[in-house]
Amino acid sequence: MCLMIDPRHAVLLGIVEGLTEYLPVSSTGHLILAAHWWGLEGEVVKTFEVIIQAGAVAAVFGLYRSRVRAMLRAVSGHDVVGQQLLRNLLISFLPAAVVGLLLHRVIKARLFGVWPVVAALALGGLFMIGVEWWRARWPHTSARNLESMSVLDAFLIGCAQCVSLWPGTSRAMVTIVAGLLLGFPATVAAEYSFLLALPTLGAATLFDAATGGRAVLTQIGGVSLLCGFVTAAVVAVLAIRGFVRYLTHRGLALFGWYRLALAALVWFTVR
Repeated sequence: MCLMIDPRHAVLLGIVEGLTEYLPVSSTGHLILAAHWWGLEGEVVKTFEVIIQAGAVAAVFGLYRSRVRAMLRAVSGHDVVGQQLLRNLLISFLPAAVVGLLLHRVIKARLFGVWPVVAALALGGLFMIGVEWWRARWPHTSARNLESMSVLDAFLIGCAQCVSLWPGTSRAMVTIVAGLLLGFPATVAAEYSFLLALPTLGAATLFDAATGGRAVLTQIGGVSLLCGFVTAAVVAVLAIRGFVRYLTHRGLALFGWYRLALAALVWFTVR
């Protein structure tokens, strides 16, 4: 096993991060598996994986800049819709922020490993398939949009997001499914999930940069960090656009089957 991440590995990890961050397949889980397969380990590697999430955050800033501008105007009291969205995002962010802060060390020590990820991938895959089976059996149409989201809706989505602190579960999966179960159309649930990444991933990135950023720059280097950030941003833009188009016509079951297949592959190859 080696510790260092050169620019080539940084680009590969950036591709994994950008491609999986907003899909319901768990970016953290994929990064842990990728790092394991490429022989990368150590606390610095884990911190690097979190910091390059900033690239995925930048992608949402770019794609949803009109929403971001509305929230910025809301700070000065000039946008009522932006105020509501900002309020809801903060409410959804708080549960995971509190739980994550309290359990940060335990999560990194106990759950950042191959087998916890495999378990989360499999259970999450079964759950998504079950949700899609339920939606197909009892179909319903909904005209709900982000403007109709209540404080209770936002809080429940935030509570669901706490589950994603287990690597391999997928923040996107639990927040999108929570939105579906609350009656939002898939594309609206996905958009809210993407926007919720701004405070959630932003806070996680800042926390890990503050606590381990110096070690990342010293041991890995700024070039590798920049390569990972830029790659994650570009790939995330492409992934979001493709995912939204896919959700417009299809559900999430395919991603559930993918998670089961990946869990089985790791189970039979890593042992």
